Amino acid sequence: MKHIYSLLYKAYGAQKWWPVTSKNEQFEIILGTILTQNTSWKNVETAIANLNSEKLIDPAQIARVDTQKLAALIKPSGYFNQKAERLKIMAKFFLDNKNLSVLHISELRKKLLEIKGVGPETADSIVLYAFNKPSFVVDLYTKRIFSRLGLCSKNCSYDELQKMFHDALPKDAQLFNEYHALIVEHAKQHCKKMPVCKNCPLSDKCKKLM
Repeated sequence: MKHIYSLLYKAYGAQKWWPVTSKNEQFEIILGTILTQNTSWKNVETAIANLNSEKLIDPAQIARVDTQKLAALIKPSGYFNQKAERLKIMAKFFLDNKNLSVLHISELRKKLLEIKGVGPETADSIVLYAFNKPSFVVDLYTKRIFSRLGLCSKNCSYDELQKMFHDALPKDAQLFNEYHALIVEHAKQHCKKMPVCKNCPLSDKCKKLM
């Protein structure tokens, strides 16, 4: 696992995730984890820019804003009515829970998973990127790449794949952050649904499985 990381880092360099544009970095990341569900990051950037223009990168402001107005602002991210509701739920959660940063990873993750619309990937993204705690984020790209490398099955569960990373790597938030970002970049450039194998930095390790 460390060797794969080294190859990806050598190929793509530091990714500097999570990109933020406002002073309220933590809450902007949290908003982004909801907005990025089922859409591209480019669309999320537009939605966040709209929220920024209305000074809504703040849980109290999200809680107060009219839901229809909020939905219109985040329309570029898709599923905007559903996401508007979930942003309000998330805002209320963070207003009602002031000491989340002191919680152990497992306790914080458990609380997040109890929120409507928050699954394991979203919860781990919040834990890792917003709270800087080492909980590895697994997504479809992770499963695609590592199953093609023969390191997991195509049908392995989220928890199984996450455990593989947790067992193989030091519990370091910066490492987990960079590794996940590199996985996303590799999936964009080479390990697509139809792989682009030419000049792939992992070609020597790959089982060439579709």
